Amino acid sequence: MARNQPPEQDLPKLWLLSDERNDARLKAAIGRLPHGSGFVFRHYHLGPEARAARFAELLHLLREAKHWVILSDNSETAEKWGADGVYGPFSRMPPAGMKWIATAHDENEMVDADRGAADGIMLSPVFPTRSHPGGKVLGIEEFHRLARASATPVIALGGMTAERAKELDWSRWAAIDGLS
Repeated sequence: MARNQPPEQDLPKLWLLSDERNDARLKAAIGRLPHGSGFVFRHYHLGPEARAARFAELLHLLREAKHWVILSDNSETAEKWGADGVYGPFSRMPPAGMKWIATAHDENEMVDADRGAADGIMLSPVFPTRSHPGGKVLGIEEFHRLARASATPVIALGGMTAERAKELDWSRWAAIDGLS
C-alpha cells in the first residue's frame, strides 16, 4: 500500500488505541472521533494475515477522517501497510519521514523518546487500567512531573476518559475503553 500521510498538522489531542476488547465497536468508535484525531492499531491478538486484513479494512475510514494512522509494529511493516508511522519504545524509532509515537512508563523512557525526536510520547499508565490490572500507576503528580520535563508533546494514557482528562487537567490523551 502506498503511504498517504495526513496533512501536516499538530499532534492530535485525542487518540484511540485498538485492542481485542474494542474490536467489535471499533468502526463506530472511529466514526465518533473528531477529524484529525490519532489512531494506534495494535490488535496483538490476531495472526499476521488477519491483522493485516483488519488494518486494511479500517484504513479507508481513518483516511476519510484525516486521522493519523500509527501501527504498533516495525517501520517496514508500517510502510508496507500504508501507516503514517509506528508506535512503541525507542528501539522502534523509525527512519526520518515517518511519524513515531513513543511509549514511556518512566523517566528513562521519556529521556530516550526526547533524544530520539519522537513526534509524541504516550506516557502511561496514569490511572488504573484494564490492560494492566493491579499494576503500578503514575498518578496525577508523577505524570505531571514527567510530562513537564519533556521537550516532546505528551499524551496521557492508562485508564483515561474525558472525565479523567479533566481531572488530570491535560488536553492530549488516549484511550482504549474510554473512547470505545
